[in-house]
Amino acid sequence: MKLQQVQFNDKGHSVTSSPNKVGHNQSDNNQRLALVIKAAGVGIWDWEIQTGELTFNARWAEIIGYKIEELHPIKFDTWSKNLHPADYKKASLLLKQHFDGAIDTYEIEARMKHKSGHYVWVLASGKLVEWDAAGQPKRMIGTHLDITELKKNEDRLVVTSQLLNESQKVAHLGGWELDLLSGNLNWTDETYRIHDTSPEEFNPTVDAGVGYFLPESKEIISKALDDAINNCIGYDLELETYTTKGRKIDVRTTCTVTQKDGSPIRLTGIFQDITDYKAIQRKLEESNSELQSYAHYDALTKLPNRNLLAVRMQQAMENSVKNDKIVALTFIDLDGFKEVNDNYDHSIGDEVLIKIGEKLKQVLREGDTLSRIGGDEYVAIIDNLDSAQESEIILSRMLEAVANTELINSNVINLSASIGVTYYPLDNSTPDQLIRHADQAMYIAKQSGKNRYHVFDIEEDVAVKSRIEALKNIALALSNNEFELYFQPKVHLITNSVIGVEALIRWNHPEKGVLSPAAFLPAVEHDALGIELGNWVVNAALNQLKTWHDQGINIPISVNISPMHLQGAQFIGELESMLNQYPDCIHGKLELEILESSAFKDITFVSNVIEKCSEFGVSFSIDDFGTGYSSLTYLKKLPAEYLKIDQSFVIDMLSDEDDRAIIQGIIELAKVFNLKVIAEGVETPEHARQLLALGCYLAQGYGIAKPMPGSHILTWLQQWKQNPCLVDGTL
Repeated sequence: MKLQQVQFNDKGHSVTSSPNKVGHNQSDNNQRLALVIKAAGVGIWDWEIQTGELTFNARWAEIIGYKIEELHPIKFDTWSKNLHPADYKKASLLLKQHFDGAIDTYEIEARMKHKSGHYVWVLASGKLVEWDAAGQPKRMIGTHLDITELKKNEDRLVVTSQLLNESQKVAHLGGWELDLLSGNLNWTDETYRIHDTSPEEFNPTVDAGVGYFLPESKEIISKALDDAINNCIGYDLELETYTTKGRKIDVRTTCTVTQKDGSPIRLTGIFQDITDYKAIQRKLEESNSELQSYAHYDALTKLPNRNLLAVRMQQAMENSVKNDKIVALTFIDLDGFKEVNDNYDHSIGDEVLIKIGEKLKQVLREGDTLSRIGGDEYVAIIDNLDSAQESEIILSRMLEAVANTELINSNVINLSASIGVTYYPLDNSTPDQLIRHADQAMYIAKQSGKNRYHVFDIEEDVAVKSRIEALKNIALALSNNEFELYFQPKVHLITNSVIGVEALIRWNHPEKGVLSPAAFLPAVEHDALGIELGNWVVNAALNQLKTWHDQGINIPISVNISPMHLQGAQFIGELESMLNQYPDCIHGKLELEILESSAFKDITFVSNVIEKCSEFGVSFSIDDFGTGYSSLTYLKKLPAEYLKIDQSFVIDMLSDEDDRAIIQGIIELAKVFNLKVIAEGVETPEHARQLLALGCYLAQGYGIAKPMPGSHILTWLQQWKQNPCLVDGTL
């Protein structure tokens, strides 16, 4: 079957350029999709990469103030010439990364020039959907969403303390204080206004205030107050309540406990009306649900498409590592389907594809995933296997399901399937490589007579052999003590005090010399050896802390921890065991850094791990902030102490206003969540001065000191104490 090219008319309705007859179901789907797109106000683009041909819908043009006819003829520079020059460079880099397979999805917040001359902000998202026979990118589709108002709202958050205090009324942000000794509850003026009342009309009490909350919210706030009063535990909650006039509102309420001699004496917090915000959030969630369905499911079979398959595959691989299970990835190609398309109407072919999908799904287990990735090709994920052999009966049933004769519209259809399968982590490859390996195995099955399955031979694959060899070399290096920790100091830019150092692993290779982490850590990222190497780093850092303490040096060490290591079942026990091997003098001197770009699947689990580690005196920081996909919920739920601004923003902040604005926004955001901010990449005195002006006082970078062996730290500390300056002699 040929894929139909979908375009959009000026009203946002989908039309096709294919001369082939389109089924009634497809037409209905297109109409529904058009309605969803119109309602969501999403601009759609379709890029034929090799020809440069672009297809936009009317909304895309409307976002930048044009009617779509005004943009004809539509070419690649229709987009590029309207893109802000500073954003064009970023977009080009992200597109290259997506084409190279470094990132799964192209996404950027960029400025587009409006017809009237000003710039509007858009969230541009896209994904490759077609490659040519040589494997080169051929077609990419995506969306533009107008986020100008959202960007304006973000800018408003970056204000001074004075402006924040003066804008309480505008922000619907009030405060409250409860004196636990006297029982007196005090509200600010804005808190009274939020409750549609005044000090003259209403005397606030705890019971009265709690009584206005809706039943579910009342139960939550009552328990939270009890925990605050009895256990000194603060809270930050989003709840539903009524005002004194009976108006239903959404509120955010927080609580901080003040203690004296170990007993709580005062509760203080904020009370904010977030009704408008929650209403927008709910509308966005509804629209997002519709768009997600389009983005993640095949329009014909309603099975997961490549996008959702990638997500499910990543989840299955992570579960495999965590629970010591095997994942079978199968690539299914129908034998004889070309003849169906040649001999019958395409509507018959579509019905065949739908029925085959239904049959395959019936023989899979609950929790397995069946995806259609194009044409007559399906991919199935068979998860949670104790052994590879456990999948054999399922594979046989899949063959039987396809081989049964189909009767469609009085037409007798005889098909079979060729299936290729590979097993993770026996085949310890990336998701894309696993699919390619299963595809290779499928072709062998087809060449061997069809109507059978073939297992990918890992030992004959050159890429797999290369990775296995790399893991062997790293394991050998670990046993030969070829790894070493370097340390980069972190300082306070005002007091010049050294607040700690970051531990950075190096490989003293016997032939290649000293290797940076980039040369070997990617090989162990999804392997158990990565956990073993991580434990070595933690133990080496603890040993260095003991050595320095004996030398009179008492500074903390921070260590980077991979998501796989942190979420491992043995992490907490192994960490506690290592800490117990060292004296109490180093207690509280170990800090663990979590990469912000790591997409943790279970924030609650990770948060519990951090809480448990804090009992051992271990603190946490969020590293490389601004480069990943963190949400405010992420910051809220992870009880970290530090937020590290990625060096990519700091290095260019002197010449890039956007980077400077991002840094300022991160600093203000950190204040909201009571996080300390450390800037990486400080290379010059001007970097230091600019950061100080923005309110960031903690820093590290080559301008302060390059990473150095632990034996050099004492000398550096003495030199810094005598002359605290950056590399050019000034601060």
